[in-house]
Amino acid sequence: MDMIKLTIDGNPVEVEPGVTLLEAARGAGIYIPALCSHPDVPPGGVCGLCAVELAGRDDLVQACEVKAEAGMVVLTGTSKVKDYRRDKLAAIMAGHPHSCLTCAQREGCSRSQCSSGVAEKERCCPNLGNCELQRVANYVGIKSDTGRYQYLDLPVISDEPLIARDLNLCIGCQRCLRVCRDVRGVDALQLAEIKGRTVVMPKEGTLAESGCRFCTACVEVCPTGALTDKDMSGKANEATIVPCRSSCPAGIDVPAYVRYIAEEKFDEALGVLREKTPFPASLGRVCFHPCEESCRRGRINESVSICRLKRFVADEDSGWWRKQLNAALPTGRNVAVIGAGPAGLTCAYYLARMGHDVTVFEALPVAGGMMAVGIPDYRLPKDVLAKEIKIIEDMGVVIKTNTRFGKDITLNELKRRSYDIVYFAIGAHNDQKLGIPGEEMDGVVSGISMLRDVKLGSAQVLNGKIVLVVGGGNVAMDSARTALRLGAQEVHVIYRRSKEEMPALEEEILEAESEGVIFDFLTAPVRVLGNDGKIAELECQRMELGDVDASGRRRPVPVEDSNFVMKADMLISAIGQEVQTDYLSELGLEIERGLIVVDKENACTSIQGIYAGGDAVRGPKSVTEAIGDGRKAAKYIDMALGGDGEVEEEIVKREKPDLFIGNMPGFASLKRPGQAKRPWNSANRTAPCLAEEVVLAKFSEVELNMTEDMAVGEANRCLRCDLRLLFNEVPAPPDSWLEFNEENVAKVPNCEGVYQLLNADKIVIAIVGTATLRETLEEQLESPGNTCYFGYEEDPMFTSRQSQLLQMFLQEYGHLPEGNGEDDDLF
Repeated sequence: MDMIKLTIDGNPVEVEPGVTLLEAARGAGIYIPALCSHPDVPPGGVCGLCAVELAGRDDLVQACEVKAEAGMVVLTGTSKVKDYRRDKLAAIMAGHPHSCLTCAQREGCSRSQCSSGVAEKERCCPNLGNCELQRVANYVGIKSDTGRYQYLDLPVISDEPLIARDLNLCIGCQRCLRVCRDVRGVDALQLAEIKGRTVVMPKEGTLAESGCRFCTACVEVCPTGALTDKDMSGKANEATIVPCRSSCPAGIDVPAYVRYIAEEKFDEALGVLREKTPFPASLGRVCFHPCEESCRRGRINESVSICRLKRFVADEDSGWWRKQLNAALPTGRNVAVIGAGPAGLTCAYYLARMGHDVTVFEALPVAGGMMAVGIPDYRLPKDVLAKEIKIIEDMGVVIKTNTRFGKDITLNELKRRSYDIVYFAIGAHNDQKLGIPGEEMDGVVSGISMLRDVKLGSAQVLNGKIVLVVGGGNVAMDSARTALRLGAQEVHVIYRRSKEEMPALEEEILEAESEGVIFDFLTAPVRVLGNDGKIAELECQRMELGDVDASGRRRPVPVEDSNFVMKADMLISAIGQEVQTDYLSELGLEIERGLIVVDKENACTSIQGIYAGGDAVRGPKSVTEAIGDGRKAAKYIDMALGGDGEVEEEIVKREKPDLFIGNMPGFASLKRPGQAKRPWNSANRTAPCLAEEVVLAKFSEVELNMTEDMAVGEANRCLRCDLRLLFNEVPAPPDSWLEFNEENVAKVPNCEGVYQLLNADKIVIAIVGTATLRETLEEQLESPGNTCYFGYEEDPMFTSRQSQLLQMFLQEYGHLPEGNGEDDDLF
């Protein structure tokens, strides 16, 4: 294809046929102001600011509309062009608040009060200081005779999801309309006339009724504060635009795998998950899904079922992702991992992927940590976890169970075996005591030990028993539901705060309620009562909520004379876990508040060559956070071993997504699909049953997987927020100031014009009109004073132009530049 050659402001430019002058200038790094144009939106031609002059033509043309032609000579900064742009900007500003743009005190102004007495509705919007219109206005220049803005009291819509609209700030550029129609393919907006103003409105009464997909592309391209993000404060960024991804502790690219599911590319979806975690199927069942809490779809009706989608593709694993892996060359370096929980196994997996020899030492008879011995089978079946651990072993990781650090293996022995690095991921397996009299009695157990016994096949049958569980977290819910499955006749959860303040996942609380668990809120245990050393009753006390404490929840306060007694055959304490740190202190590791102290940046402990992560560092948290810790540790351990720390492995080659999403009737009202479940049958809970039979009969997984149609439909509810990140930045006006030196002054034409001198802070210190620009500047070079930068513009009416610039400066700062005397003629 033959290229078209033209000249823009004296610069030779080559472009392909069909390119507009505006696109040609932008491609050459030459700035032309435009408010209706956006790099990713078809041209509109309504603002008039992109006017340029063509050699040989008397009239100006719109750069966004005229195509480049061979031999064109384009001038973007002549006096004629500048005057025309100022007139066009004045027309725009007459219908938009602009008093703050010319105010001398605008820098740092809170806008809450105005020293000039400007009415609040005539002031600029909160975008002041970060406004595209403001930047363009500063470049073009606001005429001193620009009319005062008249507030028309146009609609301000703030009761719709995600997007706030203030039509008083709309300048009619139509970017939002064109991006919605031509780029996104949604076509939910239209032009409307209100009180003589042309504005953009939904086609129907509301955005939802108009078929809006709430992708917020309209907000992204709006040059003013007419369209803003309701759920964001300050400038939008990647973290706030795509909160599902930024809130994931494991760093999973949530939008990518959800999009692949919507496109029925299930292998690719699992590949995206596998880039960040070796436990996608397990996470699909037990993740606390902060991504769903932050999902912007939830502001419309219900968040996307991100966690269930994760499980769907993980359970449908075809093995495709394994074929995309690249085998790393062996490094000959050895790493010992202490603890086969999610943090330890994740660290081991990624270190093995980078070519290191990794051995994991686990005290328990099974690998998996709390996933294996702390989460009941009805939530996370053994075979699901075992399959994922087998894959880790297939990658070369050696796992040695029944090997307790400090007893079966020591740090000195690891050093003798030539292990270069040790990573401690020992979890938090010790239970916290209730701290009440009588808790040493028989029948008082910890939730952690009880759940562990069940998972390891030594469950205690509870037929006909009354079981009390103290605590409000997930361990308490698991303990209560497990007790029912072991045959308990009655199970109570005792919690000292209200239901709303329980830390357990909402779905776990609801499941426990549906299965028959009884909740006693605002209740605290006081002491255990028993006979012959065995529990018989629990004395409790009623509580009421007081002031908010350090956890952000209201502190429970005892109610006087409110004690009462509950019968109990078993009391399960589930108020928290602790890390066993005694032997760690003996090693010399720094311990603080019962946790291993690490450098937050690189997971290194106080001893060189020893790293740590997971619950041993954080305290009892989540599987997802432990996985994130393991990946992070693998990165820095690899670097310590001489690698590049590159744990990222692109299993799925990302292609730029299509910006077109199309119209989907009723999109805003689409809801989550129903949850298919295998409810636990509690009808015969008192029938005699052996422990192993209990496990088989009553611990089947409750939640079933989505069908393919359900998963694809759910993925299509996604707002596709990430597509907003693909928009290009609008070109900013150039810094027109040049360094004040002989070389730059020599390039200045010796003609009529106006120059400005600036100090080191780029504050204008003089505005001077002259008939000989270069000669006058050369004279100034002989005694520069504090001048560091300068700028100039050619203008045969230089006296008039100097007066205009001085008036603008005076209007903005309240005084003349220091280099201009009070007797300078402003008129």
